[in-house]
Amino acid sequence: MKKILDWIGKNALYLALLQAIVATLGSMFFSDVLLYKPCLLCWYQRIAMFPLAIALATGIIVKDKNTYLFVLWPALIGWTIAVYHNLLYYKIIPDDLAPCETGVSCTTKYVEYFGFITIPLLAFTAFSVIILLMLRHKKYLASQGNL
Repeated sequence: MKKILDWIGKNALYLALLQAIVATLGSMFFSDVLLYKPCLLCWYQRIAMFPLAIALATGIIVKDKNTYLFVLWPALIGWTIAVYHNLLYYKIIPDDLAPCETGVSCTTKYVEYFGFITIPLLAFTAFSVIILLMLRHKKYLASQGNL
């Protein structure tokens, strides 16, 4: 198990970059190919997600050991918005608390794969994966004496 965790920690920036690219391309696919209009919370999540691919790629290229710091904070912000969006979407908090006053509603159901996988859940999952990878990368760096 330690070998697997070390491998994940060592390659976390690459794995997070892959996740950020997939999330960005998936978001663009929904809006530009399937023509689903993003709600306000989706836009905020995009604002948090799209730069992550650039930050991760830059950190990998320049071999910056602090890359996880530049990625972790926007990912946490996006994750917080995604949590709120899911709470609205699944009616855990009332629609009255939705910031979407004009345009597409934050609870519009475009897709529900397998009856529960929604666009807000996909965003939540992507941010969660990136956050967990950055935390694992930090722990790996610390175990190698690189922090």
